Amino acid sequence: MTAPLTTTAAVLDSMGSARPYADSKPLRLATLDLVPPGPGELLVRIEAAGLCHSDLSVVNADRPRPMPMALGHEACATVLATGPGCRLAVGDRVVMAFLPACGHCTPCRSGTSWLCANGAAANGKGELLGGGGRLSECGHAVHHHLGLSAFADMAVIDERSAVKIDDDIPAEIAALFGCAVLTGMGAVCNSANVRPGESVAIWGLGGVGLAALIGAVAAGAEPVIAIDPVAAKRSLALELGARAAVHPDDAEAAFAAHGACAVAIESVGSGKVLAQAYRLAARGGRIVTVGLPNPADPFTIPAVSLVAEAKTIIGSYMGSAIPARDVPRYIALWRAGRLPVERLLSGIRPMSEINAALDDLASGAAIRQILIP
Repeated sequence: MTAPLTTTAAVLDSMGSARPYADSKPLRLATLDLVPPGPGELLVRIEAAGLCHSDLSVVNADRPRPMPMALGHEACATVLATGPGCRLAVGDRVVMAFLPACGHCTPCRSGTSWLCANGAAANGKGELLGGGGRLSECGHAVHHHLGLSAFADMAVIDERSAVKIDDDIPAEIAALFGCAVLTGMGAVCNSANVRPGESVAIWGLGGVGLAALIGAVAAGAEPVIAIDPVAAKRSLALELGARAAVHPDDAEAAFAAHGACAVAIESVGSGKVLAQAYRLAARGGRIVTVGLPNPADPFTIPAVSLVAEAKTIIGSYMGSAIPARDVPRYIALWRAGRLPVERLLSGIRPMSEINAALDDLASGAAIRQILIP
C-alpha cells in the first residue's frame, strides 16, 4: 500500500476544557491523513474502543501530553494491512496494548517490559515506537495517544502494540482487555501477587478498580472490601463478590469490622486516597497504586512507618503486565466464567457521542463505555 489513507478520529486540540464536555466539546471528529504502515507496523480497523479515565486525564490536563492529539488507547481491532516483517496477518483480530515494548532495553530483557524506557519515551512524545507520527491534518502533525489513537475508524500502530485474539470474542468485550482488565487484573496477579485467603481492599470502582475486584475474587482473596463514593458502584461491587462496599468516609469502620487488609489497591489517582490506603493497610501490607494523579498531587506518609510497619508501596503501570502473556490468560478466565468482564460495560455509544460520554465518566455515572467508530 503506497497511496495516502484517511481516518476519522477524535482529536483534542488543547487540554483543560471545562465541564460539561457535551457543551465545551473538547474532542472533535476530524478527517486525518494516515501514512500507510511501515516495517513492523499494522493498519487496523477499530471495532470498538473503551473510554477510560486515562483519556479523561488528558482532556482535563491531569496528564499533560503534546497537542493536538488523537485520543483513545483501549480497543479491539482487525488487521487490514501489514508493513514488512510483521508476524501478524491481514484478517487477524487483536487487542491493542497501550505500551509497546521494544524488546531490547534492560527492562525488556529482564522480563519487566512494562517498564520499557523506549516505549514510555515514544508514548510521552506522542509518537510510535518506530519513531515519528503517522497522523496529520492539512499538513500539520497530529500526535498519537499511547501509540494507538484508537478513537478512530482506522489506525496505524506498531505490531508490538497488538495481541492476537480469537474471532468469536465480542468486540465490546475484547476491547476491555486492553486496559481495564490488563491493568486491574494485573495489579492483583502481577504487582500484588495476591494469594488465596489474603484480604484485599480496593479504592475506586471505575473500570480498573472493578477489574481488580473481580480479579481478587478470582484469585481467592477473602475478604474483598470495596471503597467508592458512588452508591451504584458499591452495589455492583457486592454483586461481583465483595464482602463489604463502603463510602470512603466509612472505610475506617469497615476495617475495624473486617480487619486491616493485606493488600490495598488504589485506582483513584489521588495522593490523599493513596495515603488513606497506606494508613489502613495491615502491618506488612502491600499497597499497590495504579491511578494516575496530577503530577502536582503530593503523597505524604510518616517515613518511620515504612520500617516500623514493614509496609511496601508498589507502583503498578499497566498492571505490571506482559500483554502477550496476560491477555490470553485473562480471556481464558473470562471464557471459564471466572472473570465477568461484561459487568464492567456501562453502555455502547457511537463515536459522535464521545463528549457526552466524557461527562458520564467524569460524574461517575458510567464505568466503561464502548465507543463504536
